[in-house]
Amino acid sequence: MTILSAQGVDPELVRLRDSIDNFDAALIHLLAERFRCTQRVGELKARKGMPASDPDREARQVTRLRKLAVDAKLDPDFAEKFLAFVVKEVIRHHQTIAMNADLNNDTERKD
Repeated sequence: MTILSAQGVDPELVRLRDSIDNFDAALIHLLAERFRCTQRVGELKARKGMPASDPDREARQVTRLRKLAVDAKLDPDFAEKFLAFVVKEVIRHHQTIAMNADLNNDTERKD
């Protein structure tokens, strides 16, 4: 028996909240894995001198994820906002990686 059920909270509410907590944990782990992958993309882009942002790819992703959201019965506007938040953070990481790569290259040239 959890603390909430001992306090007289509906057991179904407790069960549902436990499920939500599990989903939240899964989302965090998925986001961490996604960011590990995008970190490698940022490193590759920096080595190749590619820009941090790829507007064409981002537009394709929006279209693809909006369709996935509709299929999953999730508000596509919410899905798009969530993607925009994640992409903004990814681009910031890519810019930092590129800046650090440029600094390292400048340091190596001076040596």
